Formats: sequence, C-alpha cells, structure tokens
Amino acid sequence: MNNVFRVAIDGPGGAGKSTIAKTVAKRLNIDYIDTGAMYRAVGYKMKLCGISEDDEEALKKMLDDTDIDFRDGSIFLDGKTVNDEIRTSEISQMASRCSALPMVREKLVDIQRSMGERKSVIMDGRDIGTNVMKDAEYKFFLTATPQERASRRYRELVQKGEETSLEEVLEDIMQRDHNDMTRKLNPLRKADDAVEIDSTELFIEEVIERILKEIK
Repeated sequence: MNNVFRVAIDGPGGAGKSTIAKTVAKRLNIDYIDTGAMYRAVGYKMKLCGISEDDEEALKKMLDDTDIDFRDGSIFLDGKTVNDEIRTSEISQMASRCSALPMVREKLVDIQRSMGERKSVIMDGRDIGTNVMKDAEYKFFLTATPQERASRRYRELVQKGEETSLEEVLEDIMQRDHNDMTRKLNPLRKADDAVEIDSTELFIEEVIERILKEIK
C-alpha cells in the first residue's frame, strides 16, 4: 500500500503560506517544499550571473547547471544555503518576473513533481493545486486582504533590518498579485477542489488547526 500523500497550499504573497506549511509539515512529519523559494533562488542566481530575462540561451545554460534542494528546513542552491540571500524585496520582484518564464517554470515544476512522487510532501506556491500537483490528495487556498498581507510582510522586513515603508510593501504586494493573476502561464487562482481559508482575522494556530483537521 502506498502511504505517500501530497498537500498543496496556494495563495497570494504574504498570506502566511510558508509559515503555515512549515508547521503542518513538522506536525505531520513530512517534507516541506517551498516552491516560492525555488523561484527566488533562480532569480537570485540570474542576478549573480548577470543574466537578463530575454537572454534565452544564457538562461537555458544556467538552468541546465542549476541544482535546488531542501534539507532540514534550508534551501540549497548548487550546494550552498541561500535562506537569507533570497529574502529581499529585489529578489521578490525577480522571482515574480522569472516565474512567468516558461523555461524556468518547466525546470522547477519537473523538480517539484519528482519530489512529490518520491515522498509525502507539503508544497506552497501560486499554482500547486492547479498545475504542479493537480492530483494532490489535499488542497488549500490561503488568502488575506492586501493590507493585512502588506503589514505582515512589512513587520518581517523591519525585523530583518531592511529599510522600507508600509506603502512600498503594499505597492509591491499589489504589483505581485497583478503579475501572478494575469500571467499567461498557470496564473494564480483557486483550484475547484481546494478548501479556501481567509486568514485576515485568524491567528496562525487557528489556520494550522483547520488544515490538520481537514487532513486527519
């Protein structure tokens, strides 16, 4: 009997997907795959290598030579941890832009699907339930108002010592929502069979409990 099961969590930026997915993964003792971090890692590597979005040849070469993995809650890009390097506003925008590139999506979706076939995983992103793992056993769509998502992201950035304003973060979130929802390739939307959770008025623990209740 195959005991492998997959949990997909989709939703816009700043909805708390990764925080919640990490905790659910721990409680269920399964692997957490942060797909957003994978796009950030590619954006970060493009910046390091000075590769622009329209240089298809250089991008293809870079992707062929890119390895991304998750171990013990850390993301590894070509064997090095890049947890902090990929969490800046600039890399956020890079991630949003490079996630619209078919070549990048193809490469990362291949990696994500093969992880989901090998072991029980929880993945969060923009198109997990609608594209990457259409046949996931459990699907959730996590959302919150743009204002609430912006203030969460703002607090996070301030704690890291980044200089920014709430207005800038809100603008960034709105721009990112627009990019994610209007891109031609697998735009952000709720899967028909996903359970929607609006976390605007909820504590993190309440969201986690709701998800665990659905799964168990």
